[in-house]
Amino acid sequence: MIIALLTAAGKGTRMHMEIPKQFLHVANKPVILYTMEAFQKHPQIDAIIIVTIDTWKDMIWAYAKQYEISKLKWVVDGGASGQESIKNGLFQLRQVCCPKDIIMIHDGNRPLVSEEIISDSLAVYRSYGSAVAAMPCIEAVYRSQDGERSNISLDRNQLYRTQTPHTYTMGKLLWAHKEAEKRKIKDTTATCTLMTLLGETIYFSKGSEKNLKLTTAEDVDIFEALLQRRS
Repeated sequence: MIIALLTAAGKGTRMHMEIPKQFLHVANKPVILYTMEAFQKHPQIDAIIIVTIDTWKDMIWAYAKQYEISKLKWVVDGGASGQESIKNGLFQLRQVCCPKDIIMIHDGNRPLVSEEIISDSLAVYRSYGSAVAAMPCIEAVYRSQDGERSNISLDRNQLYRTQTPHTYTMGKLLWAHKEAEKRKIKDTTATCTLMTLLGETIYFSKGSEKNLKLTTAEDVDIFEALLQRRS
C-alpha cells in the first residue's frame, strides 16, 4: 500500500493572515484541495491521510466530500511542530499499515506537485529505499552570521534545495521517530533532516521550481500566475 501523508497543521504566521495558508482560497479553491487532488489523481497512490489543525478537521472532510477525494481515509490532529505532526500521522497509520508499506510525506501547502514528481519519488524509492525531492542550487550562496554581511561563499555545484515529497517505508519512519525520542532530537525542519541527523543517506528524486511551498504572500501570487498559465 502507498499512502500520501499530507501535513497541513501550520498556522501561517509568516503570511500575517488569520486563515492558515493551506486553507487560503486561490481561484475559488483552498490550497490544500489542489494538493489533495494531485494525490487523488495519481494511479499509484492508494490512500491519503491529512494531519491538520483540530478546528479545521471537519472542513477537510467537507472539501473531500464536495470534490470527491475518495482516497482520503484519515484526518488527524497536528502537533506543536512539523516533526510532531508527522509522528501523529504515523502513529495513526501504524494501526492499519505494515512496516513495508510506503509512506509519501508531502507539504499540504505545495499544491502544484506534479504526477512526474510523485512517480519519480516512487521510482527512486524503489531503487534506493528512500527518496527526497530536490533541486540543484543555481544562485550564488553565502554564509552569514548576522544576515547583514558575509565574506564566505559556498560552492553552489555541491548544494541542493530539498522539497517534498519524502518517501520511506512505514517501518523506517517509525524507527526514525522512536530514535528521535531516545536521542532527544526535536523540531527538525523536515524528515530528510531527521534522517541525516540519524546517520542516514538520502537519495534525490526530481523536484521542480513549480513545486513551490506557499510560505509568503509573494508565493501565493506566483501560485496564482502558474494556475492562470495552466488553465
